[in-house]
Amino acid sequence: MPLLRVISGGAWLATALGMIVAVLAAGYVVRWLRRPAIIVSVVEAAVWLVAMTVLFGGGTALLGVIPTPDTLRQVPLLMDAALQQIRDGAAPLDAGPALAFLIVAAAGLLAIAMDHVVVTARMPLLATVGLLAVYLIPSIAVPSGIDLVGFIAFAAAILLMLAVETATRDRSSGSGARGASRVPAGTAAAVGTAAIVAAVAIAPVMPAPQSAGSTVIAVRGNTIDPSLELGQDLRRPQEVEVLTLRSDAPAPPYLRAVTLSEYDGDEWEPDRGVPATLEAGFDPVIVDPDVRVSEYTATIEVRNFVSPWLPIPYPAVGIDGLDGEWSTIEQNRTVLSRQSSPQGQDYSVSYQVPRPTLEQIRETDASVPAGSRSLQLPEGEDEAIGAIRETALAVTASTSTDYDALVALQRWFRSPDFEYSLVAPVNDGFDGSGLEAVQAFLEERSGYCVHFASAFAIMARTLDMPSRIVVGYLPGAPTQEQIDRQTVHTVVSSQLHAWPEVHFAGIGWVPFEPTNSLGVPTGFASGAVSGSADSLTPDAGGAASPAPSSSLAPGMTDGLDESGAPLDSRVAIDPTGPVFLTIAIALALVLPGLWRVVRRRARLREADAGDAAAAWQEIVDTAADLGISSPNGESPRALGRRLVAEHGAPAAEMGVVVGAIERASYAGAADHAPDLADAVRAVQSGLAARADRRDRLSAAVVPRSLLRRGYRAVGGARQAR
Repeated sequence: MPLLRVISGGAWLATALGMIVAVLAAGYVVRWLRRPAIIVSVVEAAVWLVAMTVLFGGGTALLGVIPTPDTLRQVPLLMDAALQQIRDGAAPLDAGPALAFLIVAAAGLLAIAMDHVVVTARMPLLATVGLLAVYLIPSIAVPSGIDLVGFIAFAAAILLMLAVETATRDRSSGSGARGASRVPAGTAAAVGTAAIVAAVAIAPVMPAPQSAGSTVIAVRGNTIDPSLELGQDLRRPQEVEVLTLRSDAPAPPYLRAVTLSEYDGDEWEPDRGVPATLEAGFDPVIVDPDVRVSEYTATIEVRNFVSPWLPIPYPAVGIDGLDGEWSTIEQNRTVLSRQSSPQGQDYSVSYQVPRPTLEQIRETDASVPAGSRSLQLPEGEDEAIGAIRETALAVTASTSTDYDALVALQRWFRSPDFEYSLVAPVNDGFDGSGLEAVQAFLEERSGYCVHFASAFAIMARTLDMPSRIVVGYLPGAPTQEQIDRQTVHTVVSSQLHAWPEVHFAGIGWVPFEPTNSLGVPTGFASGAVSGSADSLTPDAGGAASPAPSSSLAPGMTDGLDESGAPLDSRVAIDPTGPVFLTIAIALALVLPGLWRVVRRRARLREADAGDAAAAWQEIVDTAADLGISSPNGESPRALGRRLVAEHGAPAAEMGVVVGAIERASYAGAADHAPDLADAVRAVQSGLAARADRRDRLSAAVVPRSLLRRGYRAVGGARQAR
């Protein structure tokens, strides 16, 4: 089931299936009672509403089943939480109450829509478009090996639906044409067999997208190895909840664990310093007097996290509630312990965020903080460093300030020239953070967060701007829980991230987001803009960082869990995904015309055997394909005269078919008419010759007859397939 690629299995699956069964069962009962079609849809919608109220009403419903205003007020909250989890989470997601609400609701509505299209409107081919989208989207969003069994089951279900609907129509026709009820169903079975055989034959030789587990780094889901060594064969870790987070800030902050400033050309190393006590190591943030500072408090509860480093917002100025022996490194305000563990800790962190204006940061130069090695470049690599510097100079040639140069780099990395990909670094042999890997990344322009962050940091250093890389967690997804009017966010193991920072005198370390399609690029508001700067430059763990509430921009959902691969636990769409999608769309466009050809040939064979019903229905459908209406109240003779007089049908051949259908309708099976198929072909040729080119093209590509419910011939028989 493709949906299980993006959402972990759980109670939601049984609930969604139960919703589908309940809706369809209600529709079946109403039809059995021979009520009008509109009543069927109304009853199904009522069952859906009652079921959603019982399942997710949270005790707000009247008598437990009737929604109240309080029930309705929960809907936008659940929807917002579900969409936030989709934006911020990584596949496979854990379906909490909000996401389960969205899935179950969508499953019920899809069942109602499909029931109406297939059973009421009797347009099964149209229904396959919606079902195909539901099947393909998860498969494309999370590339993986082709599931032959699942695809065959899906294809067989679609084809069975087409065959059963066709046979049902034929049985309801009552035309007396013996072959009419057999051939279309048999045709559907034949097409189905061919499709399944083709799927089995072709699918094994199609290139399967690589699994996310094939690209790795030294960052596991619920533990951090900050060396950023890449290329190890790690398995994708199981999704677990790492911690919960709430804050009184406008948006929850990013949580950092460690910074990396030392770079020897092969790998980044974590910053070292003399540990100090928590009481002595956290001084107030020092900025220029005219730079505004906002102070907030975040409360963090660790659920499943193993590391010497403690995840905290930046820049922290105080911690309360920690158990055990902990120290802080004053230079980067990180917290670590050699004896104690973060596991099970519940602590509060005070942090102060500088809020410079655009004018202030433009007037400030990037400068090296005391004791930092943030300008260090590897020795003996002059050629490689020179090439990277030339690229950086070219990108920033039109800028006049350090900040504008960094924004230009950020914009360049986030342009369409670069692609976010897990596969390219492995396939092309540059899955690392060394200079060779960075050079290859800049040439291939395809990689993931570590490549973007490393390249940005090195290019900044070649421009004499101090930089470092930060490893930490995204702020997670909101839950339904609130404490002290603060929404609790859940952070899972797949929400690791890495980003570069550059130091500005009088402001501090400023984060940037160069990773293409990930997060929100750093930006500052002009001092002339009115309103709160808090809403314009929210926290990402430092001065003027990307907004956590929107840090997982819609583009991030293009990526999936990197936990077996890059830090940010996001996988970009495999390049073969769009190819498969293009092929699927092309097949969907070709399928209606192909199905119409199969139908036509089957009817002509039956017409050649004397089946008047098949012959007449083929003429009616040909007229419909060419845009010629044929109302059910119009008799075959009246329609035949109109086709001859207005649309170019040959009179003699039309008379042959009209006479045959009238005899079949009134007198049962007709005698063999060897020229019936030839007469149909002649009528088709005449109609096509009179039609304009646009109608002929439409008839070939999107046959209208596939979307109509059929023509009621003389005697009340519905002759449709």
